[in-house]
Amino acid sequence: MNYAPKLYIGTAGWSYKDWVPNFYPSGESKEFSWLEFYSRYFNVVEVNSSYYTYINPNIIKGWLKKVEDAEEFLFTFKLHQDFTHKRYYGNDQVNAIRYNLDMLKEAERLGGILIQFPYSFDCCEPNIEYVGELIRNFDGYDKFVEVRHASWNNKRAKSITFCTIDQPQIGQAIEFVPVVGNGCAYIRFHGRNEEAWKRSISNYGKIQTYEEQNQRYQYLYSPGELTEINQKIREIYDKVKKVFVIMNNHPHGDAVANAFELMHLLKEKVKVKMPQTILKEYPRLKQISSN
Repeated sequence: MNYAPKLYIGTAGWSYKDWVPNFYPSGESKEFSWLEFYSRYFNVVEVNSSYYTYINPNIIKGWLKKVEDAEEFLFTFKLHQDFTHKRYYGNDQVNAIRYNLDMLKEAERLGGILIQFPYSFDCCEPNIEYVGELIRNFDGYDKFVEVRHASWNNKRAKSITFCTIDQPQIGQAIEFVPVVGNGCAYIRFHGRNEEAWKRSISNYGKIQTYEEQNQRYQYLYSPGELTEINQKIREIYDKVKKVFVIMNNHPHGDAVANAFELMHLLKEKVKVKMPQTILKEYPRLKQISSN
């Protein structure tokens, strides 16, 4: 019997208006919770709002209440851009992040902290030292570090897990090769919309609408691409205890559909529980649905 690690499969964020009605049902009351609905079908979500703002702890308490009935549900927490893109922060910022992480950890709902650097963050001595500083500041939590520049290829570290990322292969973009660190793999999918990705690079710094900002993530992985991805992830099964799979191709709910499909493939092709809403928008999911 082949060894199978614990799988945590979900999406990057959950609060998207364009997931209605493709995933979230329309016409619900104000009391209806997207997070509670989401947690019925997935066992992890990557918190993205924490990249843009320092989240009020009361909001975290609300999240914890909404996932009470989801026994194994975890949050992974994306580090604020002050630490990764602006690279300017102090003790107050560190303590604010740690307070929220501790709330999730004490509730046994913390999967880890995602530290995502931009493509421009290449592998050089000052940047290696900077990563080391962040690791020390966030000691005590599982850390997933995403670097996008090919100069980081084959780099290893003792106290972090380097992310595996799938993105368009432009310039010196790092390739999709599953990476193992500390008995864990953290795999993020940004889609393969190469033309939109190139446009986003050329429009960097310009004022853009929400749709324009997220167009590069608009991509639905094909069954053939998912089969290939499944095979590559399975190659590391015997080297890890946990695998996180996070879909970031979020526009219109493509991430949800692909997450269900990877769940089916990675879990020995078991039928997957999913809502009727997603089946209407993505008919190909009917063949893997347990409904």
